[in-house]
Amino acid sequence: MLADTRSYQDKSQAAVLKQLNTTTDGLTSNEAKKRLAQYGPNAIPEQKRNNLLDFLKRYWGPMPWLLELAIVLTLILGHDTESIIIFVLLTINAVIGFVQSNNSQKAVALLKKKLEIMATVRRDQAWQALAASQVVPGDIVQLKIGAIVPADLAIIAGNVTVDQSALTGESLPATASAGDLLYSGSIVKSGEVQAVVLNTGTTTYFGQTVTLVKTAKPKSKQEELMLAIVRYMLYLGIAASVIVAIYGLYLHESPVFILSFVLIFLIGSVPVALPAVLTIVQAVGAMALSKKGIIVSRLTSLEDAASIDIFCFDKTGTITQNKLSIIACQPLTGYTAEQLLDAAGLAADQEHPDAIDQAVLNYAAEIKHPLDFSKRQQFTPFDFATKRTEAVITTSDHRQMRVIKGAVPTILALYAKQHPADTAPASAAIQQLAIANAKKGYRSLAVASVVDSQMALVGVLAIADPPRADSASMLARLKNLGIKPMMITGDSVPIARDVAEQVGIGTKILPAKALKTGTAADKIQLIHESDGFANVFPDDKYQIVKLLQEDGHLVGMTGDGVNDAPALKQAELGTAVSSASDVAKASASIILTHPGLHDIIAAITTSRQTYQRMLTWVINKITKVIEIIILFTLGFFWLKVSLVSLLGMSLLVFANDFATMSIATDNVQSTAGPNQWRLGPLTAASGVLGLWFALVDLVIVWLGLNLFHLSLPVLQTAVLIGLVFNSQFRLLIVRERSHFWTSWPSRTLLAVNLFTIIIFALLALTGWLMPAISSPLLVTILLLTLAATIVLDFLKVAVFRWLKIA
Repeated sequence: MLADTRSYQDKSQAAVLKQLNTTTDGLTSNEAKKRLAQYGPNAIPEQKRNNLLDFLKRYWGPMPWLLELAIVLTLILGHDTESIIIFVLLTINAVIGFVQSNNSQKAVALLKKKLEIMATVRRDQAWQALAASQVVPGDIVQLKIGAIVPADLAIIAGNVTVDQSALTGESLPATASAGDLLYSGSIVKSGEVQAVVLNTGTTTYFGQTVTLVKTAKPKSKQEELMLAIVRYMLYLGIAASVIVAIYGLYLHESPVFILSFVLIFLIGSVPVALPAVLTIVQAVGAMALSKKGIIVSRLTSLEDAASIDIFCFDKTGTITQNKLSIIACQPLTGYTAEQLLDAAGLAADQEHPDAIDQAVLNYAAEIKHPLDFSKRQQFTPFDFATKRTEAVITTSDHRQMRVIKGAVPTILALYAKQHPADTAPASAAIQQLAIANAKKGYRSLAVASVVDSQMALVGVLAIADPPRADSASMLARLKNLGIKPMMITGDSVPIARDVAEQVGIGTKILPAKALKTGTAADKIQLIHESDGFANVFPDDKYQIVKLLQEDGHLVGMTGDGVNDAPALKQAELGTAVSSASDVAKASASIILTHPGLHDIIAAITTSRQTYQRMLTWVINKITKVIEIIILFTLGFFWLKVSLVSLLGMSLLVFANDFATMSIATDNVQSTAGPNQWRLGPLTAASGVLGLWFALVDLVIVWLGLNLFHLSLPVLQTAVLIGLVFNSQFRLLIVRERSHFWTSWPSRTLLAVNLFTIIIFALLALTGWLMPAISSPLLVTILLLTLAATIVLDFLKVAVFRWLKIA
């Protein structure tokens, strides 16, 4: 069993290598293969899908059970054709859902493969480039500038500065040399080392975060609502069935007739295609985002994202560039900003700059201030012992000057040694600048010069990790979408407050310890009154998301580090940014492959479009159920017969449920604010529409009896055709919240719509699968349903506005 990473901290190199049974020449390929089998891949394990079980599961659940019950009952009644049709419906549902889900998973896998991290590993006494997932304990790896630390390591030789923001949230690089530990997910900013691998995968030091990640599981509001809709529609169907059954018994109808009628209600009430529609709509949205480089790893999150009203952002690497920049040049009296920048720039390593050197060089380039390195006679790079850089330059009057830059305490200590009797004024000025910078959230870099053995303090460079260029505009757009942005960061309060103010989040940034006391209600109120929290730990982020969810909010969360992973998993839309660690990516609902926040807007917009498509399907389905229940119940009390045969109802499911799958491709507009699933208003609006269509159906019944003098079988065909035409015309008006002519449906939806109308018209005219009807009757039904739908569109607009359905 592998030891904890931290236990190696104070051990000698020889002891570490001995404990891991390795040498500085690394492992052989055979030994590495054995260790890979023993310890597993260096990756966060993903849940593997069993395709067969995944397919068979689609025959298991509340809706499949109801259809399977219908199959059994139709077989008992001797309706073999109907039972076959229902089984075909069930299988089509399973196949479509499986195929669409599988296609979206393939797209995700392809994008993930493009993001694979590589590592330089010594195997068989030669350096090789291998996938980081193949690294094992005991391997010797080499890290250079820009490399991602692939596992927990102990440095054997060399020095580096590393960015640990993905682990700690701290943006300032840390230094490490022989004997020090490097943690998986860090990024090398300067230097070069060779190191031995201590732990991999979930056994790394920060792999313990995965345990908290596994406990985080948000409920899908979309799934909850869909199950509620199924229940309520089933309750309506059962209630109507009971009423009809009681009346049928009163009329001394046969049990077979009553059971057939109950089956008709059951088939008409159950949203047969719901699982397939959900999967298709989600998969279409996921595929659209994948084309933009956005990986959707949890399909259900795409639906819930439409209702998000609070978005929590990590600061480092998400809102900011995760790159140090010079914010201000602050020379002391007697010096100019140009002289300060000259001294700092010439004391920088222009060939292999670390993060601070790069910030100085970038600033000089940005303000178009040339640095004349030809004047530099000697350069001493950053040393871990002295903690400063130095250069010897030739001045304009041909004297030699030594320029030094480093942390404020380092430079002041050096200045005090050379000027023990008179350090107060200059030192105090530097300290005051450093304190003022700290209050603004900036770090300070001191610069000094030495001429003729006389040291002078030149000034201070204020350093910060600035916001990305598009952060402010993207956050403003997010606010326009009705979403409150909050900053949740492990950085200090002053730094967090400064960045939050710059990007427009606000200035009320509180320390996370403010949430350690008080009741849940007090904490929620504090969260609502603030613009964000600083000094947070992984559990704090997780708890903030949980508290907001318990208060009824749907929450988005962005992050890039291991410290963000639990909150990413818990949030309805956990978003791993492009530079995210493997743990963060494995925990997130979506993964961005481009830097910045622009793709988050695309994800929100796409999710709201997905919501609109599902809203259309839900309104259409509830309307259909109410139409059928009213029509069949009143029809039975009126004529003492079933207005549609069991076979006709099975065919109607094809026309309504499966033809409406084309909604997944429809042209829709996203809303300006978060979407809320409000079942009451939806049911009320659908009730009005359903009642109207039921009245139209009853008019068809009256015309069939009194104008066309139809027999019962032919009347059943006429009613079925009326229901089919209503279902297709209804789809064209409920897809648009305003008048139906406001926007055009997609070509696919329109084609399926017309195809369904034509096919059923031909079936009715030819008498295949149903008794034939005359052409005049067919035209009458077509014109009546079309005219009634156009009239209803005006009522629909008024009802939708009144009930605020958008």
